[in-house]
Amino acid sequence: MLTLEDKKAIVAEVSDVASSAQSAIAAEYRGLTVDEMTQLRAQARATGVKLRVVKNTLARRALEETDYACMTESLVGPLLLAFSLEEASSGAKLINDFSKEHGNLKVKVVALAGKLLQPEDIKALASMPSRDEAIALLMAVMKAPIEKLVRTANEPVAKFVRTVAAVRDSKS
Repeated sequence: MLTLEDKKAIVAEVSDVASSAQSAIAAEYRGLTVDEMTQLRAQARATGVKLRVVKNTLARRALEETDYACMTESLVGPLLLAFSLEEASSGAKLINDFSKEHGNLKVKVVALAGKLLQPEDIKALASMPSRDEAIALLMAVMKAPIEKLVRTANEPVAKFVRTVAAVRDSKS
């Protein structure tokens, strides 16, 4: 049985994690084995996702003062909370991929930057590029016009060289 001090510590820990999280997901874990939960926790640690199984009343108190207060009404049943600390999509990718392999893990609530989303939106959130991927896409988009300008500026010279080479080949 948890003492009042234990409960306060849990609420403070979850509130601290939630206040710095990029996104939050609540998923029902009923039916998962201990080995499956251990596997999920190991994957979460590797991807920068904080998983926590907390009583719903304590979770509601912890989320009250954070951006994820919108989730409090939907916290019903045995839920685990997944907070993405580094990338907004990392928790969604983890839960989405794990639920494909293990049908007992069901997404109940998805929140991104204080906005409550539909549980089906986890697929869209999971498909978002990571920060590094987004930067790479942006750089490719920024580089394309410059490359086109260089090719266009170089084309008259290249055409002249090809013409001179064709004239030389026809005379020899």
